[in-house]
Amino acid sequence: MANKGPAYGMSRDVASKIERKYDEELEDRLVEWIVAQCGSAVGRPERGRLGFQVWLKNGIVLSRLANSLYPDGSKPIKIPDSPPTMVFKQMEQIAQFLKAAEDYGVVKTDMFQTVDLFEAKDMAAVQRTLMALGSLAVTKNDGHYHGDPNWFMKKAQEHKREFTESQLKEGKNIIGLQMGTNKGASQAGMSYGRPRQIIS
Repeated sequence: MANKGPAYGMSRDVASKIERKYDEELEDRLVEWIVAQCGSAVGRPERGRLGFQVWLKNGIVLSRLANSLYPDGSKPIKIPDSPPTMVFKQMEQIAQFLKAAEDYGVVKTDMFQTVDLFEAKDMAAVQRTLMALGSLAVTKNDGHYHGDPNWFMKKAQEHKREFTESQLKEGKNIIGLQMGTNKGASQAGMSYGRPRQIIS
């Protein structure tokens, strides 16, 4: 990656707005979850946005997190024996995590881009992706989630209702309240404009 100088003007304003979206309390919760999910072997980052970014940058911690959400026989990401040192290998590892997260059910709008993490362009987006992944893991409740279930919100789940034919026919006879009512309606006492003047 090319070294970039300082940003000025509108670029600087945009960068500072993105940096302000980063939540340090959320970082603590995500670190606790990742350590609970993957084990203490993943270590802990230095506090702060850059420490969090350096911890996740090579993609290994993220890959272990994604693999921990699957049963033993079906891990989606191959993790190398030694952490990758080459830039494109690290970015490839992050891309594999993103693919695994999408396959797990994280929607595209909740996903960060590889450069958001690798170049620390938008660490708040990384937090959003991890929150979405945690919420899905809690919602699925398949025994692979480790940690406090209160760390994440459960996603709304579909609640299908089945109606019999007779119930559906009965529903056709009822006028919904959205359509209004005609009970007690009349035009008594209503007048529209002035009466017509007939002059002879």
